Amino acid sequence: MTIAATLIWLAQGYCMIGALVALGFLTVGMDRIDEDARGAYAFRPLLVPAILLIWPIVVWRWLREETDRANHAARYAPPRAAHGVAAAFMAVLIVLTLLIAFSIRQTWPAELHPTLLSAPEVSE
Repeated sequence: MTIAATLIWLAQGYCMIGALVALGFLTVGMDRIDEDARGAYAFRPLLVPAILLIWPIVVWRWLREETDRANHAARYAPPRAAHGVAAAFMAVLIVLTLLIAFSIRQTWPAELHPTLLSAPEVSE
């Protein structure tokens, strides 16, 4: 088996497990852990692609909610102080990236001359 075939086989297996988790979570688990989702079935198919990709996180959170190990008070806590520092850093990084991008001047090849394009001939 080649490396590419092995990677495809692993990706298919990962998505198959994700499909099983999505099926279980969307039919049984969501109603048990979220009171607001009870009876709301129209939006659940929209969650399938996300659950296929992040199924380990879904399983972890689902088990945590089912076993009452979830800290509900921390869920609604204000953002950490580091978020402000990260936001300021990202703002400075974006400005620096734009300044560097605008300051770098690309040179056009000297041997390449522009060509005048003409409209195609219409045949009737």
